[in-house]
Amino acid sequence: MAGQPDFLRKKYGPLLAKNLETALAHRIATEFPRIGGPRIQRLCADMILEVVSEHLVPREQVRQGQVLWLGISRDDPPRRHQRIADCQLVPLVLDLVTADDIRARLDRITSAQRLLTRAIRLCHQAHDQGALLSNCDLAELLGSHDAQIAHLLAEHERKTRQPVPRRATLHDVGTGITHKRIICWKRYAEGKETEQIARETYHSPEAVDRYLGQYDRVRHCRLQGLSPAETAHVLACSLRLVQEYLDIDQELELRDDPR
Repeated sequence: MAGQPDFLRKKYGPLLAKNLETALAHRIATEFPRIGGPRIQRLCADMILEVVSEHLVPREQVRQGQVLWLGISRDDPPRRHQRIADCQLVPLVLDLVTADDIRARLDRITSAQRLLTRAIRLCHQAHDQGALLSNCDLAELLGSHDAQIAHLLAEHERKTRQPVPRRATLHDVGTGITHKRIICWKRYAEGKETEQIARETYHSPEAVDRYLGQYDRVRHCRLQGLSPAETAHVLACSLRLVQEYLDIDQELELRDDPR
């Protein structure tokens, strides 16, 4: 009958509040009493639980040879004075050791080649999961030195003209062959169109066109007889950036030199 108390709900209903969300909301209210009322406290607790659930992977989902690692979101490019604490972190499950790695050792593949293969695999797996690894991430994961990792990957990129998706190449953090060089080479040396270059270099078509346009402007200034400093002033960019494009232009011209 309407209006009569529901004694069963009254006695057992409070048990529904005995959970982690309630405990978090209570701690937030205690430690930060000015943060807001119960609704805000509950919202904060929900957001904390959401982050926790994203960063915890059930044991049964991690196979032999895999490891849980945190990468920087590939959609969170670096900003001035940015710290890791200011970045969006993405939990990753990476194949640290595979059967192919063991076979490569048994086949006496050189340690440098095995290290390179593993580094490339980890970079692609992180990128596929929405994040990027740094050279230091790879060094810690693979028990190596970041300088060695950077050297191996940069040499691989120079030989293949294909960037390995990591922070050094896509976020310009660390040591790696500039993606500007690879993009310009694919356009002017290999004759590829913007859409294909974008797919092969992990960039948007807009970003590819932006790099190509900047190269064209720097080259035009050079052909007009402007010095690097004058070019930087005219284009309102850094002298270092101008020099990068001039180096790319020189490399492309050497390729076309019949000698």
